[in-house]
Parts: sequence; structure tokens; C-alpha cells
Amino acid sequence: MDQRSGHKRAVDYLYPPIEPFDQRRIDVGDGHTVYVEQCGNPAGEPVFVLHGGPGGGCSPAMRRYFDPAHYRIVLFDQRGCGRSRPHASVEANTTWHLVRDIELIRETLGINRMVLFGGSWGATLALVFAITHPERVRHLVLRGVFLSEQSELNWFYGGGVGAFFPDLWQRFLSVLPLTDRDDPISAYHRLLFCGLLDKETRAARAWSAWENALASVFNEGIWGESPAEYARAFARLENHYFVHRGFLDHDGWIIKNRHRIEAIGATIVQGRYDMVCPPVSSWKLAQGWALADLQIVSLAGHALSEPGISERLVAATNVLRSLGD
Repeated sequence: MDQRSGHKRAVDYLYPPIEPFDQRRIDVGDGHTVYVEQCGNPAGEPVFVLHGGPGGGCSPAMRRYFDPAHYRIVLFDQRGCGRSRPHASVEANTTWHLVRDIELIRETLGINRMVLFGGSWGATLALVFAITHPERVRHLVLRGVFLSEQSELNWFYGGGVGAFFPDLWQRFLSVLPLTDRDDPISAYHRLLFCGLLDKETRAARAWSAWENALASVFNEGIWGESPAEYARAFARLENHYFVHRGFLDHDGWIIKNRHRIEAIGATIVQGRYDMVCPPVSSWKLAQGWALADLQIVSLAGHALSEPGISERLVAATNVLRSLGD
């Protein structure tokens, strides 16, 4: 049990650790190679795990939300992060490149249809892929939805959530010159792409720490620094995508095109106290979508590892497993 919360730990809800049966790098073009791994049952139901960020990379813990006897679990590091190369590169790195990469991975692995499982930016990418290729998606399991809309960026990088965490907000801004603090995304962009490794790394660690400090409802405002290599990829890619508003044609693109996926079922797990991606986005996505099941977890924030979030996500994949048997 988690002594602070009285809840079980997230790990108590997960399947035991498993090792990949396949690991490879796929040349996706444009000078990029993407790391891909498969776990679980080679003949099982395919599920693609889409990590967050952009730039977060996948981890062994992400394999554990699925019954390995039933699922063929496919994880990959998106362009520029994790074990994909080149590292921290934003060249030829857009949402539409990632959609194309998912299609190439699917074709390379000989998969017809799959479940898409993603949270935060992973939910964004899952939705964009499903809208673009609805015939390839059996079901969506989404967590902490991010719609890549300006209002969401204003909330997290424009001072909205800073009203709840003024000390951390001030620390996030302290890296920037006083004259640049009215537009942190653009100001951080100049630092993250200045060409001086030490300055880029300092800015990257501050950018990453801001999000990490707010990810869990149990976090007590601890400002921890990520390893330099991870932080640089995470911050550069995330900032690059946010500067370009997710490379979508217009604000509200996902909601406007949601009709293309309304025949697909979706399980949406959302923390009530998610400070990174507030519940309003999940709520907006689910309204009027008959096959969407929105589950708001009362004592949870943004992180995949929140106990209540983990419990609901494992339950969702188990329900799909039983329907597929």
C-alpha cells in the first residue's frame, strides 16, 4: 500500500515484467531509424503503445498494462527520442511523419488492425492516426487526453496552472530573460535550439522538470532534474511540436474530424486533478461520441503510474481481451 494515500501502488495492478521477443530498428526514411520492440504473444491481438511527450520514449513499464498471453504488444520510440536515431533531432519530425511511421511499422510487422493505447501526446497521436486510418483501428484506449489546442498550451505554458504552483512556475520562468517571459514556449525555443550544448541542456532540464513536478497528484512540488540526454530530447521535441501547434491544420482539428472515428470504440481514462492535461479536453472529446466511455478517476493526476489510472487502464485492456476471446 502507498502509506501517504492509503491506495495500492500502481505496480500492484500491472502484469509481471516481460521481455521482448523482437527488437529492431526500422529505417523510416528522412535519415531516421526508429526503435521497435514486440512483447507478449506473437500470435496475439496487436496493441500499439504510443508514448507521450513528444519525446518521452517508451519504457519496460509500458509493457505491463496488457495480458501477455493475449496481446501482441508493439512499442516504439518516436523519431528523435529513446533508442531512435538521430537523437533529439527535429528534422523531418512532425505529426504526419509519425503517422506515416506507424503505418510503416504496421505493414512491416504484417498487422492488419490494432488497438491503440496512448496517453497525453500519445493520445493525440492515437487520435490523429485513427482519424487518418480508421480502418486500421479496432479500439482506442486513451489517458489524459491532449487535443493539441491553443487553450491547452495557454493553460500549461501561459500561466494558467501557474496559479496553483506559483513557486514552480517562477522557477520555470527563471531560466528566461525577463523580457521573454510573456511567451515561454517561444523563449524556450530560442534556448533549446541555440546551438550551445550547455545552454540547451540547462533549458531542457528546466522544461522537463516543470512537467514532471506536476505529473502526479501525490507529488509534493519536488523539482527533480532528468538525465541530460533524456531531457534534451524530451524538451526539444516537445517544444518543437508546440511551437508548430502539433502540425495540425487548425485549432480544434481533432474535434472537427472526430466524426471519422465515431464508429470506433474508445475508453478514456482521465485523472480528476490532472494539472498537465485538465479533464475538460477528455470531456470535450467524449461528448456526443456514443462509443466513448469516459472514466474520471477521482484521486489522480496525469501520470501513467498513478494507482487509479493504472487500475482503470489494465481493466480496460482486460475488457477488450474478454471481448476478443
